[in-house]
Amino acid sequence: MDRIVVVGAGQAGASCVAKVRAEGFGGAITLIGEEPVPPYQRPPLSKAYLLGDMALERLFLRPEAWYAEHDVDLRLGQPVTDVDAAARTVTLGDDVLPYDALVLATGSTPRRLPDTIGGDLRGVHVVRTLADVDAMEPGMIEDRRALIVGGGYIGLEAAAVARKRGMDVTLIEAAPRILGRVAAPETADYMRALHQSHGVKILEGVGLTCLNGVDGRVVGAILANGEEHPYDIVIVGIGITPNDALARMAGVTLDNGIATDLLGRTSDPHIWAAGDCASLPFRGERIRLESVQNAIDQAEAVAKNILGAGQDYVPRPWFWSDQYDLKLQIAGLNTGYDKVAVRDGGAARSHWYYAADTLLAVDAMNDPRGYMIGKRMIEAGKSPPPDVVADPESDLKALLKA
Repeated sequence: MDRIVVVGAGQAGASCVAKVRAEGFGGAITLIGEEPVPPYQRPPLSKAYLLGDMALERLFLRPEAWYAEHDVDLRLGQPVTDVDAAARTVTLGDDVLPYDALVLATGSTPRRLPDTIGGDLRGVHVVRTLADVDAMEPGMIEDRRALIVGGGYIGLEAAAVARKRGMDVTLIEAAPRILGRVAAPETADYMRALHQSHGVKILEGVGLTCLNGVDGRVVGAILANGEEHPYDIVIVGIGITPNDALARMAGVTLDNGIATDLLGRTSDPHIWAAGDCASLPFRGERIRLESVQNAIDQAEAVAKNILGAGQDYVPRPWFWSDQYDLKLQIAGLNTGYDKVAVRDGGAARSHWYYAADTLLAVDAMNDPRGYMIGKRMIEAGKSPPPDVVADPESDLKALLKA
């Protein structure tokens, strides 16, 4: 193998090229990114960076010089326009690059509001890229009115930052409750109370009819309950879609993203995928894991398997979210849960998800100990009795050793 091309200069793409070099690959590596900046961290964008607590340079995963020092051909601001799987080439601009292995680490794109209801107005934003956040920042001014559309973690994080910047914040969620797809009612209740205590107005079961604009800029909204309110800025957090256009060009199998096997290889043996865009087998179904941790772990597994390791990637999902003074840590996947054990330790609280007697996941609110022990139990296949977990006097560490 002489040449590896990685498309997508995000967390997954950057992790892949670094691991390939670390594993001793001496051939040519090209890393291609659409954005004009080196690979950077996304989680701090909408929090520390937007709040002014993190400088741009600190966002970068590595100094730009690192890529040249490690003989990585870094192509920035150059979108790939074609993939020819038969010829094993990718096209960007006037360049046609051959590959022996192609890694698609193309990430995902936020869903936007339709233009027909005002989604194209100035002042309507999504949260994904550095450019998104840079465009949003000037409108986040104290005492101005922000509408957050979507009650998932992205929307809740945006609401927290807007409140920290002194804005008047309303969050609407069309579903019956916030976090409806990703968390138990117990976690939703906790998060709702947290935001309401910080002055966020939360409207559940209320969708958006349309946005009002003047001279092309948003000035308000008509909600599905008939209410009409003025707003100065709108932040949309209604989910993401995997970027699979290049995979379609290449003719590889798609299934909730770019379908891979456990090695990270697609239906074309020379094309691999990792990160938000990739779906993989897990517990008898196909899933995509939208997290920094998965992007790193999956990309590093792909890097080793390109070089012949032949090791299945077994995800160990964990996530986090910072809101106000809350550190929410999540271990495992709660899909299929039928009961939740609530461990209330006062300032520290955790929600433990079970399917019958099997522990699936843990949501830990300012409870790093509960999170770490729960994570280790899940990875070890241990399931402590729910009633014991719910007793705040029980010794979790002893349960781990049992």
